[in-house]
Amino acid sequence: MKKFGCLIVCLCVFLCGTQLVIAKDKIDFGVTLDYFGKYVWRGQNISDDPVFQLGLSAGYKGFTTAIWGNLDTTGINKNAGEFTESDFSIDYSGDFPMLKGVGYSVGLINYHFPSLPADTTEFYWGLNFDLPLNPSITVYHDIDKIKGTYASFGLSHSIDKIFELSPDTPVGMEISSSLGFGDSAYNRSYWGVNKDELNDLTVSISFPTEIKGWTLSPSLNYVTLVSDSIRGSDAFRPESDYLFFGISLSKSF
Repeated sequence: MKKFGCLIVCLCVFLCGTQLVIAKDKIDFGVTLDYFGKYVWRGQNISDDPVFQLGLSAGYKGFTTAIWGNLDTTGINKNAGEFTESDFSIDYSGDFPMLKGVGYSVGLINYHFPSLPADTTEFYWGLNFDLPLNPSITVYHDIDKIKGTYASFGLSHSIDKIFELSPDTPVGMEISSSLGFGDSAYNRSYWGVNKDELNDLTVSISFPTEIKGWTLSPSLNYVTLVSDSIRGSDAFRPESDYLFFGISLSKSF
């Protein structure tokens, strides 16, 4: 748990320092605490056992900086109780002034793996549209080790209330899906497949509930590999379809 404590200290110093620098302006802070039955990222089964994930962010005038970590809770990857991944990101998001209903985001993500020589960095850009089902596209260009590109096409829909736990505690529903595409350089590095392919399809349904300023969201998540070439790869696990439960706790302040 030593790495866990170090990460918490770094996050606190980061947030406090940011607040001191821009003390006269409003900074939006966020925290997320997630527990998932598996850790599946872009169709890649990183951990087939439960994981705990922690994220902290600070936002100011369209800019957001964030730190995120994945903690293995079992010894399936021989790292029980340790953070196996720490991601550091900076993002700028806004709306196009001449294009009503079209938003954009650009940013950098650094992926750090303490026990592996596999650190890398991605530059990304994305567009989102104020249309039914909230379509979006985000394209990630690895500018470090992989030199490949991954694109995610997303849809989502939210319902504010489907029932009430009490008169002041409505339970909503959020449905989202994404379809991922990898070019040949990306797929060769991660999957051993030297082709441009549709990689993965993810569908998630969650039920957010606000309780004393926190949002609690149990979810059910399904991930399937799409192309035959990717499904035939054993780069991560022999399985190609994953169904798992999650529960998230988040707060903005």
